[in-house]
Amino acid sequence: MNIIAITACPAGVAHTHMAAAALEASAKKSGVKIKVEKQGAMGIENKIKDKEVAEADVLILAVDTAIAKSERFNDIPKIKVSVSEAVKNAKGLIEQAIELANK
Repeated sequence: MNIIAITACPAGVAHTHMAAAALEASAKKSGVKIKVEKQGAMGIENKIKDKEVAEADVLILAVDTAIAKSERFNDIPKIKVSVSEAVKNAKGLIEQAIELANK
């Protein structure tokens, strides 16, 4: 199971990183692989590579703003929520992603 995720808020600082950390911790507890790209004031951090996109089973978008280079993810099943939802319910999002990937 390979999950990729993007977190992005208008300021792109605290909430973007909090959502990323919550998703990473929940994925680890669930035993699934995740890579989280953060987009914001610092630009793109931890950029998801083309190979990782090709190997991904599902994409979680935890965003409150438009993301850069979204066309990279056109062919991947997606879950889209707010950044605050990812902070509050990362475990539920990981479970939802696993369910979506297994369909």
